[in-house]
Amino acid sequence: MKIWVDADACPGVVKDIILKAAQKRCIETRFVSNKQIFLPDSPYLFLERVPLGPDVADQYIAEHAEQGDLVITQDIPLAGILVPKNIVVMSFHGALFTPANIGERLSVRNFMQDLRDNGVQTGGPKPFSLKDKQQFANTFDRQLTLLNNQH
Repeated sequence: MKIWVDADACPGVVKDIILKAAQKRCIETRFVSNKQIFLPDSPYLFLERVPLGPDVADQYIAEHAEQGDLVITQDIPLAGILVPKNIVVMSFHGALFTPANIGERLSVRNFMQDLRDNGVQTGGPKPFSLKDKQQFANTFDRQLTLLNNQH
């Protein structure tokens, strides 16, 4: 089992939770980013630097993640690629992307993208809250436990 993190947009508090869990549970964790990010020295933590460009980190994760891995991303199209491969995918806010919800999530995302492409101001993402941090930590811990029990 590996943890894959779409690291370019990962909030610092989420990164901290992931780092602690990876070290405590001795789980190989790969942060995929197009920029340098600091990771403490650890045999479990790796930075996968990818070239700048749209969706390059997403493509890297899609090519390397396998069933039994956990992927953490906000990218709904990436989740749409991974969920059918039986890869567990969750957002930085602790929401799970599942076979039951990924179709609707993609539809809403595409609709909002169409609005933005046509000049409609849709507003940005809401600020990351303490509730989001707690939701992420709870879902992350639950998924790590479930995946660990499958091995």
